[in-house]
Amino acid sequence: MKLWKSNKLKDLLKNKAMSSDVISRYKKAKQIIESGKDAFVSKHDCKNRIGEVIELYSYLKPGESKQESISICGRIIAIRKHGKLTFADIRDQTGDIQLYLDKKRIGDIYDFFDLLDIGDWISTEGYPTRTARGELSMMVDKLTLLTKSLRPLPEKWHGLKDKEVRYRYRYIDLISNPKVKETFTKRSKIINLIRQFLISEGFIEFETPMLQSIPGGATAKPFKTHHDTLDMNLFLRIAPELYLKRLIIGGYEKIFELNRNFRNEGISYRHNPEFTMLEVYQAFVDYREMMNLTQKIILYIIDNLIKGRKISYQENEIDINPPWREMTVLDSIEKFAGVKLSFEMTRNKVSKIADEIGIDFDEKLGVGGIINRIFEKKVENKIIQPTFITDYPKEVSPLAREHSKNPNLTERFELFIGGIEIANAFSELTDPLDQRIRFEQQLYIEEIETELDEDFIRALEYGMPPTGGLGIGVDRLVMIMTDSASIRDVILFPHMRSKK
Repeated sequence: MKLWKSNKLKDLLKNKAMSSDVISRYKKAKQIIESGKDAFVSKHDCKNRIGEVIELYSYLKPGESKQESISICGRIIAIRKHGKLTFADIRDQTGDIQLYLDKKRIGDIYDFFDLLDIGDWISTEGYPTRTARGELSMMVDKLTLLTKSLRPLPEKWHGLKDKEVRYRYRYIDLISNPKVKETFTKRSKIINLIRQFLISEGFIEFETPMLQSIPGGATAKPFKTHHDTLDMNLFLRIAPELYLKRLIIGGYEKIFELNRNFRNEGISYRHNPEFTMLEVYQAFVDYREMMNLTQKIILYIIDNLIKGRKISYQENEIDINPPWREMTVLDSIEKFAGVKLSFEMTRNKVSKIADEIGIDFDEKLGVGGIINRIFEKKVENKIIQPTFITDYPKEVSPLAREHSKNPNLTERFELFIGGIEIANAFSELTDPLDQRIRFEQQLYIEEIETELDEDFIRALEYGMPPTGGLGIGVDRLVMIMTDSASIRDVILFPHMRSKK
């Protein structure tokens, strides 16, 4: 602990930008260290959890104690001094409990507590008691400082409100807002439930490359980097789809990947450059079976996470009970936008309708692309109850099988809940020649920095069985399950602009 006696500390305490509270805490830490105690303990045996203590001694009545030794660790979150009595609240991952410190009983320990602050991590030993006011507490006999907090917690525990600060300093947000911690605990459970369900259904989990020489599997702008040893450009993947399909070609029949994708595009309440996706592929089935699988996955999560199958999302009550509604793209546009369209219309007529209702679109788009643009802008956010939207234009579905009843369409669906797209699925395109033509058309329309993936076409030429594929946006699903308005509320460390 020589650093705490060095000139570095003296210089630090002279920093005019440092608040008086931070300076005070540094000085207290120095005083503690100079007294022979450790302000940053390496390890400590915490015998009891706070939640366990609360449950074990819930039977105590006001004024009643139990002379049984307990030992707990936690962060101090409140201090209330009343002469020679001090009450403090401490918190661990399982809950909060009040400490009862009596100067007459503990003497020097009571005086040492004056060097502690809200935010400090401590270990205490004592016995359980319930105060006359009925609050379960711990009568303190011993106390050990584990870690000295050198910065004050925000707003005296009234909660951190500033979203910019919350997202940028998530660790403070987790300390200040218990509901935020609940959200991310629930997120972890959702991800585990997805894995449990798929594995129980016979699916095998795989990991495919994050760095790809040709970005594919979706339409998006990739992040680019360079590998010095190989002297080649690489891209952070925008999707794992084409590699997972290679595994189906290789002989696996039920597979999934639950991992990150990266897209060098805009940030919004539904978009983050780095996000979590579930992709599932199953041989010998089509998009209808993927529709059933999607419903089963979400119902499994709901049934194991939430009581009942009705949830509230942004003041809308959503009924998750099946059957879920199914509508075509054209029917949904007519219902929610009041516009009747057809894929047999001329491009001039469709583009004129788009202009009339204020929809902008790329001039390279054909009839299907413009209709899809109308759907995105006029319909998506109005679909609140679980709804499968089907019959997407082939023009915007380069990896999906052509619809058996209409060559303008594909066997594809998207699932919407709460006005948000949650899932995208289709019968996979297995015809190598058709896939080549679709890739060429996509490259022409999108003008993104990539090339046609000849190796994937080569893989298809070896033969891929009939296959259904499904992608679920895990972050968006968590948004719905936790009633979170923004994707940033369910990603621990969302990307932010530089403070500079």
